Amino acid sequence: MYGSKDVAFAPYGEFWRQMRSISVLQLLSNKRVQSFRRVREEETSLMVQKISQLCNSSSLINLSDIFASLTNDIVCRAALGRKYGIGDEGKKFKLLLTDFVGLLGTFCVGDYIPWLAWISKFNGLNAKVEKVAKVFDEFLEGIVEEHRERKKGEKKRDDSTGETGGSDFVDILLEVQRENRAGFRMEIDVIKALILDVFAAGTDTTYSVLEWAMAELLRHPAKLENLQNEVRRVAGRKLEMTEDDLEKMSYLRAVIKESLRLHTPIPLLVPRESTQFVKLMGYDIAAGTQVIVNAWAIGRDPSLWENPEEFRPERFFETDRDFKGLNFELIPFGAGRRGCPGASFAIAVNELALAKLVHKFNFALPNGRKESDMDMTETTGITVHKKFPLLAVATQHSC
Repeated sequence: MYGSKDVAFAPYGEFWRQMRSISVLQLLSNKRVQSFRRVREEETSLMVQKISQLCNSSSLINLSDIFASLTNDIVCRAALGRKYGIGDEGKKFKLLLTDFVGLLGTFCVGDYIPWLAWISKFNGLNAKVEKVAKVFDEFLEGIVEEHRERKKGEKKRDDSTGETGGSDFVDILLEVQRENRAGFRMEIDVIKALILDVFAAGTDTTYSVLEWAMAELLRHPAKLENLQNEVRRVAGRKLEMTEDDLEKMSYLRAVIKESLRLHTPIPLLVPRESTQFVKLMGYDIAAGTQVIVNAWAIGRDPSLWENPEEFRPERFFETDRDFKGLNFELIPFGAGRRGCPGASFAIAVNELALAKLVHKFNFALPNGRKESDMDMTETTGITVHKKFPLLAVATQHSC
């Protein structure tokens, strides 16, 4: 969209190294992730309030919608400084984001058979891409200008509007631009490209992890009970759980890992490109070849995992395998220098949201359905979700 001026698709070189450095050190460092702790705690508390209200008025709760709204609100507050989830503005933004993520996962025959690229002109794909790109660019342009004007006027933020009370990602990038800390002339398109990366990688994927984790727990009530027992033992009668409580929840971390293993959010990861000729398992791979890694298949490989189709979080108590890119049996966020820089931000959201859910509520499948009858069909696209929304019956847990 911005001519490979982002982190995800920029070719390896000095520009990419500088962009990666900005992402890792300025936007998504551990210190920066912690600075948005209040945002995560507030938004997950609002999620709990919403479910509590639905418990009293409805027999069914659409957890897929709730997770999508939660991750969208958290990413918007962290990246843009405010939420875009209410009213017509919120509906338009959600539709735009849905269209954008959908296009990222659309099959384009010209990418694989170049001489058939003309097909995209006739099937409407090119026109749709151009339309969505134009609207998203106008949206991001307005966001950047809004932040510039606010900086000029030194206006203070009001907590009641749902803003962070601190620097958001756009503020940080504009500061890097003003102080010339990037090591190159940082154009406005670079800022917009980085913010676009945050939305593309931070909303849909995070919501996918929560959706699949809860789906597996509903299919396996004994595992759900194990998690509830741990969370309720650690958090006790607390009205508000905080991220400090999560450090003592080893089973929670195991559940997240097992969900990432079985349901890698981006099954084929972001495509790589070989920088030099290499021979692999008898195959000659030329420099410049696009390389696709099937992380989904790795997570279900019986030569790497015992009973790989089984949802068993306890397996991670028997191994030190982690998802940080050092164990190639589990690479939901990729590995190496192209690994996802936002992994720690995503995991912080996943762990807190899931812990608060099972702390406050008991869940069951609707209409007395059996766990074995639960439809786990996957969608197609760059991010894999359940084909059908995750519906559940929730009742408030009495301490």
